[in-house]
Amino acid sequence: MNTATLCIFVKSPLPGSVKTRLTPYLTAGEASGLAAAFFTDTLALARSCEWARVVVACEGDPSPLEIAPGTEVWPQGMGDLGERMERAFSLALEGGDSAIVIGTDSPGLPRRILDAAHLRLLEHDAVVGPSDDGGFYLLGLRRCPSGLLHGLSWSTATTRERLLERLRSSGIAVAEVEPWFDVDEPADLRRLAGLLREERVIAPRTARLLAELTNGRRST
Repeated sequence: MNTATLCIFVKSPLPGSVKTRLTPYLTAGEASGLAAAFFTDTLALARSCEWARVVVACEGDPSPLEIAPGTEVWPQGMGDLGERMERAFSLALEGGDSAIVIGTDSPGLPRRILDAAHLRLLEHDAVVGPSDDGGFYLLGLRRCPSGLLHGLSWSTATTRERLLERLRSSGIAVAEVEPWFDVDEPADLRRLAGLLREERVIAPRTARLLAELTNGRRST
């Protein structure tokens, strides 16, 4: 049986340090609460995958997060995002055949996408989930050579393109799954809220919090 680790990358949801591009549309406290809700829904999604060993890789103090008992928690450690991801991949691949890293900025990510990524890794060395902003919301690997992710430019319109070039130049066969979107800007949040209202995506904690925020604004 293929042994796969599903690793959630998350930052401790402290006001003023997370989802800062959603302020002043949201207050710092509201943004941090939303980040915590994103994580809760993402963890529930990951734990629904019966094929996955679920790990939370946290930057900072994990205690503000609602982490289900028995879930492994790893510190991300030092370095840029690429170095921290590479560290997590290397550790995960020591005890399994494949590893998938996702963030928490895509609450409501359909389960079918994670299942598809897992299946792609049965036949490919890597799988990438393209995001609408030119980055990626998911990266899966069956092997992670030293330096594979070092020095990449992050949070740019060409991040995914540079990643694919790096993977292919390293002789890594890459597959992709369907595009999705991250929630970084107010327009992304409005898009997510619409999908939740229409029940086209499922993220219960996020949906409740957004409803509370909307109702609170209406009552003031």
